[in-house]
Amino acid sequence: MSKELYTANNKRIAKNTLYLYFRMLLIMGVTLYTSRIVLNALGVEDFGIYNIVGGVVILFSFINNALSSATQRFLNFEIGRGDVLGTKRVFSMSLTIHLFVALFVVLLAETVGLWFLNTQMNIPTERMAAANLVYQFSILTVCISFVQIPYYASVVAYEKMSFFAYIAIIEVILKLLIVVLLIYVGFDKLRLYSILTFLVAVLVFACYKYYCNTRLDISRYKYFWDKILFSKLLNFSGWMLFGAAAGVSATQGVNILLNIFYGVTVNAAMGISTQVNSAVNKFVSNFQTAFMPQITKLYAIGDFEHLRKLIGQSSRFSFLLLFALACPLMLNIDFVLKLWLKTVPEYSSVFCILILIYSLVEAASKPVGLAIHATGKVKFYNIVMSIALLMNIIFSFIFLRLGFSPNVVLVINVCVGILCFAIRLLFAGYYKVLKIAEFIRSVIFRIVCISVFVVPVPLYISRYYNQWIGFFVTSSIFLCLFTVVVYFIGLTRSEKEGVLKAIKAKIFILKG
Repeated sequence: MSKELYTANNKRIAKNTLYLYFRMLLIMGVTLYTSRIVLNALGVEDFGIYNIVGGVVILFSFINNALSSATQRFLNFEIGRGDVLGTKRVFSMSLTIHLFVALFVVLLAETVGLWFLNTQMNIPTERMAAANLVYQFSILTVCISFVQIPYYASVVAYEKMSFFAYIAIIEVILKLLIVVLLIYVGFDKLRLYSILTFLVAVLVFACYKYYCNTRLDISRYKYFWDKILFSKLLNFSGWMLFGAAAGVSATQGVNILLNIFYGVTVNAAMGISTQVNSAVNKFVSNFQTAFMPQITKLYAIGDFEHLRKLIGQSSRFSFLLLFALACPLMLNIDFVLKLWLKTVPEYSSVFCILILIYSLVEAASKPVGLAIHATGKVKFYNIVMSIALLMNIIFSFIFLRLGFSPNVVLVINVCVGILCFAIRLLFAGYYKVLKIAEFIRSVIFRIVCISVFVVPVPLYISRYYNQWIGFFVTSSIFLCLFTVVVYFIGLTRSEKEGVLKAIKAKIFILKG
């Protein structure tokens, strides 16, 4: 790949990131606002029920995640090679597979899942009927998401990120309408919330389908059967399914363990921490969505020099973007939660801090995993990762059984996250998509140094201030230190030159 083409790709990534950031800001603002209203409208008990019942359904959605990764990888690979016919065939075959899998999930959810919900879950008897209704609509929502995946993957593969911004506006309006209805309607709020959430999913799917059918030629479904392509998709998604099953078991399984040992109140705290993490993490996920297609396309054409550079930049900037938001939030977590929720479930503060620390590790680690997926060699990688992820639920059960606080499960989660990062590095080095020593020097060493230099001062000062003053003082000091340290330690020489060039261009425009 020429330097000019690589620069053009970087500009496209930057442009797409801006679109995705606009989308993220809308969704994050509404998510934080609506979460507070939903918690107050449903109450702690019903809010906990919604999170734990939804968690049971998510146990089935790991199939969705695995197939999504397969569809995304093969679409990006064919686009990178410039094979239009191959891209169309991947889309149609993927949609056929998703439809059959959706039927399988319904069968599984209505048998094993329904039995587990009604016999094993710790839910108050008087709310069991409402929990079953939530469960049914959650299953329907999962099925809609199955069918939507090939359309979503097509939009991402062709880097049509402006569409996500428009979809965000629709989602924001609908979520605000849900909040209004929850406040003013006298109907059972838990039941109403699950029904309306499903209807939003249906409308979003309709938007995806309409856009792809009218704007992307490859997304016009036509049934056909290709045994070789099916085998490739099945082999890749099968091993991704293996890894995804372990990942979901580790996260949702822990949520179920917390329910069994401590009840729905702790599930409410976990739900709050998950929503805080999701809102903040959208900054990174949008950035990673923008560069994800380029990783597979660079691998498809064999440009390993620029591939390694992109992986390193993606990991480093992903961490820094999340760190800039997460650290001030963690320093003032009690104040932020009280301001946001008014009534804060027990354990919420500690849960939020620990889950954000895990997300920081995952932010730097995920681009390495995406590079491994680009190779298509995921069998042994997913076996090893699954063993590591399952340690989460095994050790959580052991420590909870010994009488430890609920906090221990998220401490274990952080440790497992670090282990998974190390595993990804080893496999990426083995597959030649990056050089481990170079990655440690250019990414891990830099982000560790930034953390060491930036965190201690605002952490020390946070002990002497609280409320708005504490939030303003600690955040201001952190951001000043962060900006200086990132410039001198976090950026490479060429990146510093690019920053200075951009600043000079802005000054020139203002003077002109």
